[in-house]
Amino acid sequence: MDVDLHQLFARAAAEGARHRAAVADLPVQPSPDHAALAAAFGGALPAAPTDPREVVDELIAAARPGLVGTVGPRFFGFVIGGALPAATAADLLAAGWDQCAYNEVLSPAAAAAERAAGGWAKALLGLPETASVGFVTGAQAANTVGLAVGRQRVLADVGWDVARDGLFGAPRVAVVASEERHATIDRAARLLGFGTGSIEPVAATSQGAIDVDRLRTTLDAVRDRPVIVCLQAGNVNTGACDDLRAATTVAHEHGAWVHVDGAFGLWAAASPRTARLVDGVELADSWGTDAHKWLNVPYDCGLAFCADAELHAATMSYAAAYLTGSGAVSDPVLGDLTPESSRRARGFAVWAALRELGTDGVADLVDRSCALAVRMAERLAAGGATVHNDVVLNQVLVSVGDPSRTDTIVDTVQREGTCWVGGTTWHGQRLIRVSVSNATTTGRDIDVSADAILRAARTATLP
Repeated sequence: MDVDLHQLFARAAAEGARHRAAVADLPVQPSPDHAALAAAFGGALPAAPTDPREVVDELIAAARPGLVGTVGPRFFGFVIGGALPAATAADLLAAGWDQCAYNEVLSPAAAAAERAAGGWAKALLGLPETASVGFVTGAQAANTVGLAVGRQRVLADVGWDVARDGLFGAPRVAVVASEERHATIDRAARLLGFGTGSIEPVAATSQGAIDVDRLRTTLDAVRDRPVIVCLQAGNVNTGACDDLRAATTVAHEHGAWVHVDGAFGLWAAASPRTARLVDGVELADSWGTDAHKWLNVPYDCGLAFCADAELHAATMSYAAAYLTGSGAVSDPVLGDLTPESSRRARGFAVWAALRELGTDGVADLVDRSCALAVRMAERLAAGGATVHNDVVLNQVLVSVGDPSRTDTIVDTVQREGTCWVGGTTWHGQRLIRVSVSNATTTGRDIDVSADAILRAARTATLP
């Protein structure tokens, strides 16, 4: 059937813009009739084709009641950053252009955007100019890539070719990581064949940063094994950053590979006010971060960096007769740096976000988020809440009254709809976690959200 693409795409874009314009005035958490929602999307698949215009209208009508305001200014859960206007528009273009970003042959434009955006990101994050950059799906993929490249290196150092011989019979690798590591490190250990039993946990400080003295002791204990050390920029609960300079120096003294999980905290390097928190970041061997968190790029975009670009490509690449340029380790195509070949052109949105903000804008985004997190902590504390962390970045851990009421308070806040916060467990207590990372959040959003949390605490009752 003939379709007017201009009309169809304009309809979709207009609905996206309508949602974005209205999201700040809507309850952040919807209250849909789940049976009706399932019915709207469900039923038997029709045998006959459906007009695309009708499909888009049906999708909009079905989805509207169940949309969470994650893109809005008062969503404070899961370090979700919303999406900048230029980045969102670039993502729409990426879908319309439908480019495969495997290599320059498939899309010279996608490749050029990735190379430029990757270079800008390295400069902002204080990483070596010569490091490689792979555009992956998120922090899980970025951490997995970093650990995979580290696996290749530390086993090669003891004479084992894991790419050829696998892990059966290989020397047992020790994955040394803080007890406060993110769960993606454990999943990467499972996916890469290390197993979670390979993880050697290191005690953390009261704020969740790795204890460097304990790190040294742990490394001494596994000195006879190949070692990968996982450090963290931005504890998911407190925002605390490991002492990257001291910890990396100790790890390298023991011959370890150092990977930094910087899903959101790596962006602290972009601001002169917070760069001290990630001092020494450039000394590591690999790094992972998300663009769809603090950079406010639409979802499905992470960055995996590696100081040894050739090793990165040798670990992740593959060659096939029909793939032009694949497997060229000394000059890898961009698809040789990621686990996927058929992948969307994520670089357009990252390029657009960085171009929209500039270096000053990225720094301002980081600074404003941190200042707003402090404002949230102060407002809640003034209302009788207890703040459980030093607010050094954009994370606030808080309880109001007895922490055993936390989940009830969180549920009440979400159902009321002014803002969205989540619960977490920290030092054996259930606490409220507030993550401030949306570029559109204002001081007023913080104030009304703090009031909503305190109001919920007054009205919430134990189940």
